[in-house]
Amino acid sequence: MPSGNGAENDAELKKAWAKALKEAEAEQQRKEVLRRFLDDASYERMMNIRASNRELYLQLTDLIVSLAQSNRLTGKLTEAQFLQLLQKLTYRPEPKISFRHK
Repeated sequence: MPSGNGAENDAELKKAWAKALKEAEAEQQRKEVLRRFLDDASYERMMNIRASNRELYLQLTDLIVSLAQSNRLTGKLTEAQFLQLLQKLTYRPEPKISFRHK
């Protein structure tokens, strides 16, 4: 019966637990910041984005935090302002297709 294997599993489990706890704390801090700078409708939309597209959620959160830190946010973002931010972040120009006739 190998005794080292149990200790390795315990160490891995503790690392995974610590990582999960750290991520949960970071998520809680993000939610607190969002609650502070978004109105209710914008916050709900943000939570929907969080559920559907985690990467976009993190980008938006980082953008909102950076705007707040640079004092470019005064008061809470309305849903219209939030949608403008979202549009700027996700804008992709429409590809042009052209046909050349011989």
